[in-house]
Amino acid sequence: MVSDGWRTFLLISLALQLLGWVLVIYWSRRNWTYHPISRALQAHVRPPHSNWGSVASSVNTEFRRIDKFATGAPGARAIITDSWVLKVTTYHVYMALQSECHVTVTESRQHQLSPDSPSPTQILTLRVDSINPAARAFYISVNSTEYSELREKLHAPIRSSANVVIHQTISELFLDTFRAQVELNPTYTLPSGQDLEPCIGCMQVLANSKLVTLCHSEDSDSDCQQCFCRPMWCLSCLGRWFASRQDQQRPETWLSSRVPCPTCRARFCILDVCVVTR
Repeated sequence: MVSDGWRTFLLISLALQLLGWVLVIYWSRRNWTYHPISRALQAHVRPPHSNWGSVASSVNTEFRRIDKFATGAPGARAIITDSWVLKVTTYHVYMALQSECHVTVTESRQHQLSPDSPSPTQILTLRVDSINPAARAFYISVNSTEYSELREKLHAPIRSSANVVIHQTISELFLDTFRAQVELNPTYTLPSGQDLEPCIGCMQVLANSKLVTLCHSEDSDSDCQQCFCRPMWCLSCLGRWFASRQDQQRPETWLSSRVPCPTCRARFCILDVCVVTR
């Protein structure tokens, strides 16, 4: 004899399977128009997109590009492409057009333990709001060390709540100082007929820096060497290379130090870095 408990368990199992099939049949009606993901896509149907399938194709095309920004755990992945801000969870996809949204840093949390770094990790919570009334607001989480990379990819305005302080790493602070100092250096005019190529470090932007020995005019004893390489690196990648070659325990010496060119190994200092102009 089968007990009442097992009969109840069997009925509940059958009911759940029946409910699942009913839900799938409902979602599949009218070419999956009622599915939650297609509903999210339908919120962005407007010229040049004639239907949610066209919106999905646009998202897929940009998602395949290597220059997208992606972060987060598999169950709550945040992805930023040229036109879209996406949050992909286990059961849903949230999305907003960059041209229609604004982002607010609402919260920061400190985590003392991190497998990648002995220093505390700061996690930022960002709220993405869209002027499109059909698009729901959503939250994404970003490590503070990835915040500068996110800002480079995100064209939408970013605001910070008054009580949120974003901590930058020493390398990020140095990169800001590196850019500011290079802006004060003389520029390098690209010869006529020569075109800029993508940066070989990131392959995302055009190379916009050139090493020209200029420090001899300020320091006759300088041991910097002439670099004959054509512009091959963007300023951000060259700054990261410069920081990676430093003594991490003595950041006060970084600005005055010399490092080898990442391509030809000729030594240079920060005074030798020039922004390329046409």
